Amino acid sequence: MLDPALLRQNPADLADRLRSSRGFELDVSGLASLEADRKRIQVRTQELQSLRNSRSKAIGQAKAKGEDVSAIMAEVAAFADELKASEVALDELREKIDAIAQGIPNVPADDVPLGKDESENVEQHRWGTPRSFDFPVLDHVELGARHQRLDAEAGAKLSGSRFTVLRGPVARLHRALAQFMLDLHTGEHGFEETNVPVLVNPDSLRGTGQLPKFEEDLFKTAVGDSPRYLIPTSEVSLTNIVRDEIVDAENLPQRMTAHSLCFRAEAGSGGRDVRGMIRQHQFEKVELVTVCAPADSEAEHQRMTRAAEVVLEKLGLPYRKVLLCTGDMGFSAIKTYDLEVWLPSQDTYREISSCSNCGDFQARRMQARWRNAETGKPELLHTLNGSGVAVGRAMIAVMENYQNADGSITVPDVLKSYMGGLDTIA
Repeated sequence: MLDPALLRQNPADLADRLRSSRGFELDVSGLASLEADRKRIQVRTQELQSLRNSRSKAIGQAKAKGEDVSAIMAEVAAFADELKASEVALDELREKIDAIAQGIPNVPADDVPLGKDESENVEQHRWGTPRSFDFPVLDHVELGARHQRLDAEAGAKLSGSRFTVLRGPVARLHRALAQFMLDLHTGEHGFEETNVPVLVNPDSLRGTGQLPKFEEDLFKTAVGDSPRYLIPTSEVSLTNIVRDEIVDAENLPQRMTAHSLCFRAEAGSGGRDVRGMIRQHQFEKVELVTVCAPADSEAEHQRMTRAAEVVLEKLGLPYRKVLLCTGDMGFSAIKTYDLEVWLPSQDTYREISSCSNCGDFQARRMQARWRNAETGKPELLHTLNGSGVAVGRAMIAVMENYQNADGSITVPDVLKSYMGGLDTIA
């Protein structure tokens, strides 16, 4: 959530920035009208509360003297209904203003390129050279069809479309990738392995910005009157660990990683990537989350993105790094790098990691703060998140980039110990 001061003091300037960068239209006149009503009713509410307090004190003093308090009691009763109505109206206005604020995206950093969509993202660099094949390239679906090791039909029978059953060495490859990533991030990159719930309450999703705007993309369940949501990413669980907390400066930065199931309804994806495992309702990721002091967030963003790059480099997978333009960034981000891995069957790079600096946007929603050692006062943290990386897409990339003419798949060297020494998936 943006600083409320921006909405109150410079709504027109904020509207211009959001329109030019995000294509987001802020209803300035409507917001100004609500804010004017809020100020007016708040002043009147405070006047009535002050009057109630003073008359209550007068009642107590009169009773102590044995005086008749009926006249004062009648006076209090006369404005009690107005005070109650005023407090209710004030709460309603605050809720309306808060609802508007909750739906406003973050303002991009100054060095983020302006653009309307992914076509205007800016490539930073490429690593690795895509392999040249001297035989017809198969996609991961065709490679996984051998012995039904990648079985969409079984997934559909069990759960519906966009679910897949993995079997045998392909299932083990999937598990190996997750274990490799966790070992890398905890051993070399200094992230703390964390196991988190995949069912979270609404406050957790509001804290990271998925609610209320993206509710249609979430799977919701409930026990009794308690709603719970399946996480779209363990970013939600990891980041909310510091919700309503004040972290001491010496305990920053906090770097966490988790391997988890993730669930997305993909309500807005239409018919995209319906073949295979590119876009599933249930998938797995190794997530990276950092919470830090504001002065450190840019350096931590570069550090996190580099951690994700190392995963792909150690796997020998060609990739490119792009800086997202304003029109392609996520709701909560001020700046995002995407890593896109080479998929031979599509003859193109596809997203496998997205690393975002959210500034204090999520922290304000969560009231996640740190105690500034210089001032001794609590201040908002900065939060960052990134895929380190998507396990299913990494498996797809390994299958396609390491395929052989006979349909077998060579196991990358860094994964052999996780595969029990297996060299090839026959």
